[in-house]
Amino acid sequence: MRIIAGEWKGRRILAPPGREVRPTSDRAREAWMSIVHPRLPGARVVDLFAGTGALGLEALSRGAAHCDFVEHSARVAKVLRDNIATLGAGERATVHVMDSLSFVARCTDGAFDIGFADPPWRKGYAERVAELWLERPFATVLGVEHETAAPMPDGGETRRYGDTGITIYHRQTEGPP
Repeated sequence: MRIIAGEWKGRRILAPPGREVRPTSDRAREAWMSIVHPRLPGARVVDLFAGTGALGLEALSRGAAHCDFVEHSARVAKVLRDNIATLGAGERATVHVMDSLSFVARCTDGAFDIGFADPPWRKGYAERVAELWLERPFATVLGVEHETAAPMPDGGETRRYGDTGITIYHRQTEGPP
């Protein structure tokens, strides 16, 4: 797997062996980055269910200021830390080894500019992280990757890439009347 664009374009990152992690495809990752691209420079990002860290590392490569990576598996988090070190991103990254839903439940309103969530499919995590965001928007923009058949909460825009769906939620800001 490679970083697609930016500072680390073409650099390889590793995935742990086995089926514990389902890395986001290059096509879906590129689509996601195209959607949030205008907001990336200087952004504070959270990568939930981080796995290899591909989404957060791609965001850092494209100009995000900092990324908090949240991964529940200590074994996978070791590979994630190795990927961060390989790219020299250590000062711009924080790894939290914990459950992503628990992490989000503790986030304050507006804690991040951009949130990525790529949870395991068919376990209800995609729907739950979106529900938590709707209750308290912890990021200005949240993208949730899910199986296209997953019933996502209202309020987002879903784009489909084969059997993968990405639903983007935008925090509504009040402007002048």
